[in-house]
Amino acid sequence: MTDAHSQSTGATGETKTVEARGDVSPKSGESWLDRLRAAVGWKSSPTDLRENLETALEEAGEGGFSAEEREMIRNILHLGETRVDDVMVSRSDIEGIDEETTLERVLFAFMISGHSRMPVYRESLDEAIGMVHIRDLMTHLARAGQIGDDPETASLDLSRADLSVRLAATGLVRPVLFVPGSMPASDLLARMQTNRIQMALVIDEYGGVDGLVSLEDIVETVVGDIEDEHDEGETPDVVAAEPDRWLADARAELDETAEALDYDFSGVGLDEEVETIGGLVVALAGRVPEVGETFVSERLPGLAVEILDADNRRLKRLGLRRVAPEPSEAT
Repeated sequence: MTDAHSQSTGATGETKTVEARGDVSPKSGESWLDRLRAAVGWKSSPTDLRENLETALEEAGEGGFSAEEREMIRNILHLGETRVDDVMVSRSDIEGIDEETTLERVLFAFMISGHSRMPVYRESLDEAIGMVHIRDLMTHLARAGQIGDDPETASLDLSRADLSVRLAATGLVRPVLFVPGSMPASDLLARMQTNRIQMALVIDEYGGVDGLVSLEDIVETVVGDIEDEHDEGETPDVVAAEPDRWLADARAELDETAEALDYDFSGVGLDEEVETIGGLVVALAGRVPEVGETFVSERLPGLAVEILDADNRRLKRLGLRRVAPEPSEAT
């Protein structure tokens, strides 16, 4: 390529010479912004632009952003790569309400779960029809028990509220979004904002429910865990029940379990990497053990694992018990 010169006449009539290096003829479909980016060496594709921003973020160092700010910006940059099924609550952990449930039991369901919204279904979760919000429920009960026309001066008699009414007959069920697990989390966020619906049910290829995503789940991918005044403090995942016996959440990390039991898991010798005690048991068993089963393995000498709670896809609650090692044969 040869150097090229072009001339343009400014508003004053003065002729200006502009020098450009290389072929200046615009490519088909190329915008002036694309040519400007190329001229200054700025990469124009979305992927390269993200790399440029991440590089600039690293070069900013401590003087530019705090560690928390840098982490949030990185999370935002990668939000488009996060799928809905990466942030969803799995089906086995969803707490829903049958539409035929009485308001009395709905109140107890909210009290036990601690949620402000719960999905509503017809016969099974795969027949989800919407969600119910605790605020709508409390407003319904307050209006039923209200004595007087003016809420500011009225009194309240909750005995006037009929708690035997079925949820389906109250009109309290609100719409919920149904989305595939492959949807980008950023797209779901946009849909939630547009539709003003903060809960989505994740469906599989057959229309069954695979999981649940709330607006808070997506926001937490950017800002980290959010705990409000009703969240209970974190409890240990492994607790001592009696001498030489512990109760463990199957999601308890191996390091935490090892510390609680004073047990060394380093000699298990698995080819695959596992991080939780439940994952370790499934990997060693080659399947998901059933509730009531006691699992023992030569790779876990001196330890028996009781399956206290599980479904056909994962372990939930375990009992860990020290057992006497097998006596060695006399020589």
